[in-house]
Amino acid sequence: MSDLSMYIKKQMENSEFKELYEKNEGEYQIAREIIKARIEMRMTQKELSEKTGIRQSNISRIENGNCSPTVETLEKIAEGLGKKLEIRFV
Repeated sequence: MSDLSMYIKKQMENSEFKELYEKNEGEYQIAREIIKARIEMRMTQKELSEKTGIRQSNISRIENGNCSPTVETLEKIAEGLGKKLEIRFV
């Protein structure tokens, strides 16, 4: 288990933290998936920016969880990563 995973697990004991974390889990998942796909493609944020037409600063904000991208933006990112966007309810 990574240090981050252990930290989050410990923080989840705090009900206020847990509530906020669970409320924002969808945004965290989006950020993690973009970062994972970009790294798998050995692509920098700047390179992804050039492929998508999305400013690098906006990609950074999305990856840092500081903004909520639209579906249109997610589609551009997926295309820039050579992937297809799929949204599911589970």
